[in-house]
Amino acid sequence: MENRITFNPKQCGGYACIRGMRIRVVDILNMLAEGVERSEILNDFPDIEDEDIQACLRFATKRAAIARLAA
Repeated sequence: MENRITFNPKQCGGYACIRGMRIRVVDILNMLAEGVERSEILNDFPDIEDEDIQACLRFATKRAAIARLAA
């Protein structure tokens, strides 16, 4: 995942992107949440690979596991 998910403050508002492209992780995750099949995402975005989608899911899992202090 480390080399598939990138951050650039000058690109896409600093959002996490896939391999430096202007394809935001959040957009891929939203499509998956809406029930879009991986094959359809790969057809719509021919520059990404199935491993990129998997990296997006791992990224989301790691972010969800970050502990937050409650006031």
